[in-house]
Amino acid sequence: MVLTVFGVGLGRTGTDSLKKALEILGFGPCYHMFEVLADQKRVDQWVSLSQGETPDWDNIFDGYHSSVDWPAAHYWREIAAHFPDAKIVLSVRDPEHWFKSMSNTILPVLSSGTDPNSLGNQLFVPQVFEGNIEDRNHIIEIFNRHNASVQAAFGPERLLTFELGAGWAPLCAFLGVDVPDVPYPSGNSTDEFDGNMDEANAPRLGT
Repeated sequence: MVLTVFGVGLGRTGTDSLKKALEILGFGPCYHMFEVLADQKRVDQWVSLSQGETPDWDNIFDGYHSSVDWPAAHYWREIAAHFPDAKIVLSVRDPEHWFKSMSNTILPVLSSGTDPNSLGNQLFVPQVFEGNIEDRNHIIEIFNRHNASVQAAFGPERLLTFELGAGWAPLCAFLGVDVPDVPYPSGNSTDEFDGNMDEANAPRLGT
């Protein structure tokens, strides 16, 4: 099984909703950060990658037709090259709104992490955010730079820039499938974040 759709948008750009949408459209199962959090072996796998281990992308995504969200989105160049036929979806939103959502969800989790060998302290803080999760302007610059780099790397035949709230039409047109007769899904809002994180972590933590 190979990836046929690769979502490269950063977390808090509607990635959980996009995961659900891709699965409704027949491109599932879809790999997401929640799949990582639920399985210590996957956490360890990504920590090893962040420390320089050579990735085995076929093994990492075995059993999945699509992927969205971190940590995979951080390795977008390598994964896109490994799966050259995968369609790429860059989910985006207003940078200020994105930062506000990050400030209410992911950034506090990263700030409170005390395990030096955690995924947060091995990948997210030092590499994704270049060691600085306190400076608003820096974090927004990371977001804008990521999006611009992806958009510069691929043409419209392979890349869809997918605005949060755009709904089914652009996604279905890009993937060449019919619009389903159900509302576009919604998931992992700021209010739902903590509960979803607890639920995702539960299998790994034995709770």
